Amino acid sequence: MITSDINLAIESLKKGNVIAIPTETVYGLAGNAFEESSVNKIFKIKNRPSFNPLIVHVPNPKYINKIAQNIPKIAQKLSKHFWPGPLTLVLEKQKHISDIVTAGKSTVAVRVPNHKLTLDLLSKLPFPLVAPSANPFGFTSSTSADHVIEYFADKIDLILDGGVSLKGIESTIIGFENDNAVLYRHGSIPIEEIEKIIGKVEIKNKNNLSPEAPGMLKRHYAPKTKIVFSNDFIKSIKSYPNKKIGILCLKKIKKIPKSVHQEVLSSDGNLNEAAKNLYASLHKLDRLNLDLILTSIVPEYELGRSINDRLRRAVEVEN
Repeated sequence: MITSDINLAIESLKKGNVIAIPTETVYGLAGNAFEESSVNKIFKIKNRPSFNPLIVHVPNPKYINKIAQNIPKIAQKLSKHFWPGPLTLVLEKQKHISDIVTAGKSTVAVRVPNHKLTLDLLSKLPFPLVAPSANPFGFTSSTSADHVIEYFADKIDLILDGGVSLKGIESTIIGFENDNAVLYRHGSIPIEEIEKIIGKVEIKNKNNLSPEAPGMLKRHYAPKTKIVFSNDFIKSIKSYPNKKIGILCLKKIKKIPKSVHQEVLSSDGNLNEAAKNLYASLHKLDRLNLDLILTSIVPEYELGRSINDRLRRAVEVEN
């Protein structure tokens, strides 16, 4: 069922069901963060490995004290500046937070999403929500209710439809090691914006065995169709004769054969627009039953870092 009625969502969540919720970043598969059976359902539905921790979503910054403790001053500074918004903080957890949520770690990831419908939902629930992205583990995230339906039409209780996600890429994740800020995942807030507030941030965004936060695994965010990097689209197309090919590009590529479908992320190369369109474009390409998707790196600054991070984790080989 697709609905915009939060009362139906509240009723379902109180029963221990898993639903899809909108956020400004991507849609999430949500369940009661305090109920282990609900959390386990999410892992099962997503086929998500148990060593990959979840993010707890709360209605306001003050609520963080119910989830975390010994919060560093720089974390408080970041939350004051960016919440509600696409920033996740990894903090020392309160003892009552389940090890299933945190993948057995002493830290918990938490954020206040910036979506009116979901904030309203969270404010009326007696518990916070865990809400990893609404996609099977490793695949392209959902930025609309339609994407969620394609993945989970018969596996979740309902989809709370909040329109198309405005940011289109997951939250930026910041943790704290020895009182220093560490970036665990590039996201919708560029690292440059984080550093304007707290100074230099170490980047530590790869851990394939025991990730401190979501989004750190080597292979992730991938479409069903094979996707590879290309430094020369024309040359790459010629090297795959008799293949049905699509291109994912920042701006339109000239002299591409008409038989090759192009998904343009931004007609004028705007990285904010490109980030918003990234996953939707990959979903469109997946629906075309292609043999191959070709893509390339975008400029490596601000949200370009986040786009490139997603592409690097999605590709299979370079060409």
